[in-house]
Amino acid sequence: MTAQVLNGACELLAPAGGMDALLAAVNAGADAVYVGAGRLNARVSAEGFTPRSLALGCAYAHERGARVYVALNVLVFERELDEAAALARQVVEAGADALIVADIGLAARLRREDPHIELHLSTQAGAQSPEAVRMARSLGFARVTCARELAVAEIASLAATGVPIETFCHGAICISYSGACAFSERRRGRSAMRGDCTQPCRLSYGLVDGEGRERARVSGDRLLCPRDYLGVGHVAELVEAGVSSLKIEGRMKNPDYVYNVTRAYRAALDAALGGRAVDVGALTRQLGRSFNRGFTDGYLLGRSGSDLMSWERSCNQGVRVGRVVERRHEAVRVELEAAVAAGDTLEIRFVPDAETAPDAPARWPQVPCSVDGAPGDAVWIRCKRKVSVGSVVHLVRSAGVLDETARLLDAARKEVAALERAGVARDADDAWADAARSAGRGACAGPGVAGADRGTGAPAVGCLVTEETSFDLTGPGRERPGTSPSTAVVLVDDPGEARRRLETSTGSEVATYAWRMADDPGAWEDMLGNITVVLDEVLRPADVPAVERMCQAAARVVCRNLGEVEVARRAGADFDVMAPLYAANAEAARAYADIGARRVWLTGELSARDAAEAASELAGEVELGVVARERAELMVCEHCLLTAEGACKGDCARCERRRGARYLVERGGAWLPVRVDAHGRTRIFDEGPVERRDLVAALGAGVAWAADAGVSRHVGPRFQPHPDTEGGIDADE
Repeated sequence: MTAQVLNGACELLAPAGGMDALLAAVNAGADAVYVGAGRLNARVSAEGFTPRSLALGCAYAHERGARVYVALNVLVFERELDEAAALARQVVEAGADALIVADIGLAARLRREDPHIELHLSTQAGAQSPEAVRMARSLGFARVTCARELAVAEIASLAATGVPIETFCHGAICISYSGACAFSERRRGRSAMRGDCTQPCRLSYGLVDGEGRERARVSGDRLLCPRDYLGVGHVAELVEAGVSSLKIEGRMKNPDYVYNVTRAYRAALDAALGGRAVDVGALTRQLGRSFNRGFTDGYLLGRSGSDLMSWERSCNQGVRVGRVVERRHEAVRVELEAAVAAGDTLEIRFVPDAETAPDAPARWPQVPCSVDGAPGDAVWIRCKRKVSVGSVVHLVRSAGVLDETARLLDAARKEVAALERAGVARDADDAWADAARSAGRGACAGPGVAGADRGTGAPAVGCLVTEETSFDLTGPGRERPGTSPSTAVVLVDDPGEARRRLETSTGSEVATYAWRMADDPGAWEDMLGNITVVLDEVLRPADVPAVERMCQAAARVVCRNLGEVEVARRAGADFDVMAPLYAANAEAARAYADIGARRVWLTGELSARDAAEAASELAGEVELGVVARERAELMVCEHCLLTAEGACKGDCARCERRRGARYLVERGGAWLPVRVDAHGRTRIFDEGPVERRDLVAALGAGVAWAADAGVSRHVGPRFQPHPDTEGGIDADE
């Protein structure tokens, strides 16, 4: 199999959460569709496919010249590897053309079992630079799905490596860098990296300073909710940049969404490939007739400020079609700017006026449209709610799109039934290899995980510690016969504290985060040769020179991105790997060791049992690390959360706003510390540190603990509104 599409043209790749969506995508002109199978995919709540329906879907797509890719793009724990490999064999037998994988260990296992299998690196793996793409190629991936945050020029630099690049062109955006978000797992016990994200970025939050004063100055409280990605105006640029595939997000979306969006991008891509102008305005209006949170092309333009965000609401915003010009009893007259049809659903976004009752509901009314209308027409719409003249009207449900999709699905289902009668899928299995597994959930539900299982036979383990503690680790499981002495790695924030520890500590490594050093690099310069630097989760092309310098100067670096591994190898640096370079199984640890990692840090998503099983399988061949106590970073995003306070001056390094204490406040009252770094990237932390004594005990390593005052600095009090707060948030709301 080959990752290049037929005739070398750019591919249009559409989502399919189930059979009807697959049929809609193929009939709308998709060159390929991507689907999930079993529980080991990042959309476990989607309708999904059985072995039989996938075989039928593949046959249907192949008859029409379309390919099918199957996502197995979650972390795989040690005991799941055999099931995952069996599941991969099933989907290939069903006719899948390629597998989309995020877990490096699973990829290694699949390549060993079938060297000819086509693997695509998931966006969950965080490919943001040419260096990451080259590393992915060396690991056996035939295609790389790049990060959504990249601008067109950056995407072109990835494509210039010669590795086929798949880039998103439309759909929902995760505000966090994909693969670098633990928000759902830490706060709600359901892991995005296990396909079970609860979408906390769509919820309401407050933004306060250390005194509890509300700082947000925007018309809404969805402070983490971005608009939807809109690339239709950049299709020609992306084709020129050399991308191999334009990917539409949406495996959780309905078939009518898939059909409407796919046909819009089919028209745009055909125009671009044919050298014709793309009618961006018309296609954007067409796309607005399907679910959207408003649109943004900010990332493609290299922007990630306030225009990226949908602060006011996280639900469907539809597309503007007119405004109210007259109001009567239970009816309004709407002057149309775009066509509507009988059966459409309209939303009237009224603006309260002097006649609006004080107790009028804040929700905008949604009303049925009973007539057809063309641009320029004025039509009467029944509306019981009083709305003001001048209110904007949006179409939020298109009867035409629904009807057209229903007709094509009726015909397509008959064709699938004919394939089944002809014997296609006759030999398909009744169930997936992982059918007995429950919904994919993270193992670690938050701080202080209890009830740890103790494993057997662990290798030498280094422990990363960040705060002084009185834990008793001298009992059973602290140090086992036959293991090497453990290493304590002490994280510090302050250069003065780092200097003191270097002078007084023995037998432990002193480490700090690169993003913290960036605010005062000179203060750390003379210590770099003696400390370990934990590199950032993100490595975009502009970040490479700084990482190169760090790899050349530091005693050791901890890589958290495939691109950083490439840079460290090039520099001849000693390096570890740590999440978001996830090690959830022994295969992953071996794969990282094979490319030069001196130590592999197991992901905190593992339970004690999971970690012990991986360590037992390794039997000491790879040095492991576990994070015993940490600040519990929830996410990192390119967007600066502080833009909610007002216009950004664009000078992140000297921004005074980011030097003050800031907390994101959940509706339940929890204060989540916010830090914005010198690059303008936002990091959000849990309200308290996470302690993983269970991992330490299960792996049988002795742990030396050290102090880091930085943890306590990042834990805020329970929210009590400051008396001067304007529009404060009720902690018990």
